[in-house]
Amino acid sequence: MDRILQEISAVGRKLEGMDNAMTALTAERRSMRLEIAGFQSQISRLDHRVAAVESQVVLQTDRDQELLHLRSKLNDLEDRSRKNNIRFLGFPEGIEGTDILSYL
Repeated sequence: MDRILQEISAVGRKLEGMDNAMTALTAERRSMRLEIAGFQSQISRLDHRVAAVESQVVLQTDRDQELLHLRSKLNDLEDRSRKNNIRFLGFPEGIEGTDILSYL
C-alpha cells in the first residue's frame, strides 16, 4: 500500500511538473503571438511606405523624362536663336557707338 501511495505521489509530482511546463509554454505562446502581431503591424506599415516610395519613384521618373524633353527643346530654341545672329569680324569692339545701323 505504501508503494502504491509513493507511485501515486510520484505521478502527482510528474503531473505537477507537466502542469508547470504547460503553463510556461502557454505564457511563451502568448508572448510569441504578441510579438507576431507586432511584426504584422510593422510589415503593414512598411508595405504602405514601400508603396509610397514606389509611387514617388514613378513620379520622379516622369519628371526626369519631362526635364530631358524640356532641355532638348531649350537647346533647340537656343540653336535657332543663334542661327539669325550675324558676326562681323575684323572690327574693334564698340566702334559702332550707340547706333549700329548708321555705322554700317
